[in-house]
Amino acid sequence: MKASQFFISTLKEAPSDAEVASHQLMTRAGMIKKLGAGIYTYMPLGLRVIRKVEAIVREEMNRAGAVELLMPVVQPAELWQETGRWEKMGPELMRVKDRHERDFIIQPTSEEVVTDVARQDLRSYKQLPKNLYHIQTKFRDERRPRFGVMRSREFIMKDAYSFDRDAEAAKASYQVMAKAYRKIFDRFGLQYRAVAADSGAIGGDLSEEFQVIAATGEDAIVYCPGSDYAANMEKAEALAPSAPRKAPAQAMTKTATPGKSTCADVAEYLKVPLQQTIKSLVLATEQKNDDGKVVKVTVWLLMLRGDHEMNEIKVNKLPGMEGGFRFATLEEIDDHFGCKPGYLGLINLKKPVKVVADREVAAMSDWICGANEPDFHITGVNWGRDLPEPELVADLRNVVAGDPSPDGKGELAIERGIEVGHVFYLGTKYSKAMNATFLGENGKPQFMEMGCYGIGITRLPAAAIEQNHDERGIIWPDALAPFTVVLCPISPDRFPDVKAASDKLYADLLAAGVDVILDDRGERPGAMFADWELIGVPHRVTIGDRSLKDGLVEYQHRREGLATNVKVTEIFDLVKSRLTA
Repeated sequence: MKASQFFISTLKEAPSDAEVASHQLMTRAGMIKKLGAGIYTYMPLGLRVIRKVEAIVREEMNRAGAVELLMPVVQPAELWQETGRWEKMGPELMRVKDRHERDFIIQPTSEEVVTDVARQDLRSYKQLPKNLYHIQTKFRDERRPRFGVMRSREFIMKDAYSFDRDAEAAKASYQVMAKAYRKIFDRFGLQYRAVAADSGAIGGDLSEEFQVIAATGEDAIVYCPGSDYAANMEKAEALAPSAPRKAPAQAMTKTATPGKSTCADVAEYLKVPLQQTIKSLVLATEQKNDDGKVVKVTVWLLMLRGDHEMNEIKVNKLPGMEGGFRFATLEEIDDHFGCKPGYLGLINLKKPVKVVADREVAAMSDWICGANEPDFHITGVNWGRDLPEPELVADLRNVVAGDPSPDGKGELAIERGIEVGHVFYLGTKYSKAMNATFLGENGKPQFMEMGCYGIGITRLPAAAIEQNHDERGIIWPDALAPFTVVLCPISPDRFPDVKAASDKLYADLLAAGVDVILDDRGERPGAMFADWELIGVPHRVTIGDRSLKDGLVEYQHRREGLATNVKVTEIFDLVKSRLTA
């Protein structure tokens, strides 16, 4: 490709609403243009990156035995009503009507459609296993789209779905996909981690996220440097303390804490470690009748150490919390504690509450909690002596760096990541809801066991940029770059030998299958170099009259600070060797 024939439209400044590096640089490099909130046009440079991502994904999916199809963007509501997701998905699901007032959705994912395909055509165990995938546009009506294509409303995703005869076979299919995903992300040339994850709204119980490591990532990744353990924050287990609880050493005392309503303020005022305080979180669950009317409210008191944070995913899995929870109202808190938040505790309750202590709290002694009286806390509180043992002890919190690893092989560390892929074992969640069965070897109908596997095609380039950029622009890995090599002739219109050498090297590289672009726009060297550094092409060859007279050209990798003089007769082999490396 020659630059004069291509579409290059770089900008000196990023738009004011671009908060993160990927949004700023993709806009400045002319890869995307904003059309509306969370909706972008992919310009030719950006589309070339997308197509390279798709090609790698396709090759590895096909190699793993998956079969490509293409499912529609617009889907009838009836399928989503079968699974209940028409109601459950909420406002992120874009609902539309056709001219006949029939309901449709603009797909955020395709479990329903692919399950409908399977129940029509996969009728016998002899046809299983099957893995069907497509690369297609999705739409999720994000409340606050941000960070450019990182969290846009319209995006492209590869989603695949496996169908198996039983759980054992389904888990084998899952492992095939998990292995294929590792090959895909290895080929992208990015630093990533595969982490154990919670399945979220999709459902299922075996799940891994693929996270590109980046300081600007929204997700916290928990891992053990001394082992292969890795999980996202929602999934990472906080182990119970290994040491036994210490015997009480203090008397329980009501202590004045005027105006000190937070654990941090109380600890500072009493000159004690924050770790000695207890955080009281009051939640409520509702029981409803068939008409949706609330018939019973249960108030819960969750107790965490003062320096720890509640993990909502873990709390949702507590017995009795499966239907969801909310934070208690001020009226409910006053009704049970007789006090406003900030001074709540287990002693002197007006009404009983359901108590759940975090594992760490259950092992504490001589701790501090609210006195259920404004401006007072109680110090020296102990389980067994002052209060009954907690009725339920569970892992309620986010882990912190330095916690013991669940695999017993060291301490946990935390880094930031951007989720770009996710694999799930779904089981029969969708096949049961949609009556997707096949005839087993015994001649009886059985529900298909399913898996689900997604990669954010348009999110991945943004994640790559967040991991690979500097003050000059993007630094693409070879596999993702819009062009792998750029040739920069200096004043070729004035120097015929420069033009001839550039044209020859360009033709040789093209013939060798190298993805090369020749910048024949006649730009000044400074402007030309600035463009390609911003765009992030990894390999640059500069051909100038002065060096050419000495039989030399300049080679520079995008990550290198200085160019290297290379003989004209050796530059082709050097570029090829660098690409192979």
